[in-house]
Amino acid sequence: MFSIGDLAVYPAHGVGVIERIESQEISGLCQDFYVMRILENDMKIMIPTKNVNNVGLREIIGKSEVPKLYNILKKRDVIVDNQTWNRRYREYMEKIKTGSVYEVAEVYRDLLMLKTEKELSFGERKMLDTARSLLVKEISLAKKVEETQVEKDLDKIFG
Repeated sequence: MFSIGDLAVYPAHGVGVIERIESQEISGLCQDFYVMRILENDMKIMIPTKNVNNVGLREIIGKSEVPKLYNILKKRDVIVDNQTWNRRYREYMEKIKTGSVYEVAEVYRDLLMLKTEKELSFGERKMLDTARSLLVKEISLAKKVEETQVEKDLDKIFG
């Protein structure tokens, strides 16, 4: 599915590059792994090639999908649940863990909308930063523009 040098998205960690494909013997079985380096923090992740779909490893979105993302971010007729912050945090974390950039966009939008109404908890602020960095990295690669440009676009949407 992936080749050396391909960019891919690993859920909750973001965009990485497949640096190599290696085989290792584990419990007497030979398995192939993608060795991926996350661009944001240089973390290395080994993903069994047979497990790609289970872990949610996917290609980055195409440029044509960016407007759909921006439409999600622009949508304001969304009711942000008035549940306790820890329940909301768990719900948003589940969305981020799906690896779907659209779910990440929803989390980012909802937290920014909530931030206008009340102060976010420490965990929610951290999650807001995570969602923003995941979006910025993937959109900049999809559009082939600098991350600073994507940050300006996001700031414009939430003016």
